[in-house]
Amino acid sequence: MTRIRKAKDEDLDTLMELFEQGKRIMRKNGNLKQWTNGYPEASTVLNDIAHGNCYICQDGQGEAIGTFAFIPGEEPTYARIYRGQWLDDTLPYATIHRLASTEDSHGVAAACIDWCCRRMPNLRADTHQDNHILQHILQKHGFRYC
Repeated sequence: MTRIRKAKDEDLDTLMELFEQGKRIMRKNGNLKQWTNGYPEASTVLNDIAHGNCYICQDGQGEAIGTFAFIPGEEPTYARIYRGQWLDDTLPYATIHRLASTEDSHGVAAACIDWCCRRMPNLRADTHQDNHILQHILQKHGFRYC
């Protein structure tokens, strides 16, 4: 069972390690271009924490196995999408950003998506064109390509 809690400033080192593991997963699966040049930076993560948007996923023993940002409200980078349109552009929505997990955990993305859906059924997420793992997970959970 995955437990999800808000991250705190003192979780920063753990969060940054989760992002490093997420990057290794991407690289092992052919996604060489996403999360490069130090992204996500500690300042981005601390900003997520300060706004109450950063979460940690924990296993049954309380170990951190994943993280994500859940951001309710309008997302400026989603104001316009290219070669498509949102399924619903009228209802309030939340965005899932910066989803990462440990290399040996399973089901973190599913737990994240389920948790987010219970709080805001109208969700948006995006990922790099080479992130086939997350694209598959999003489609499996009912997301549609826009």
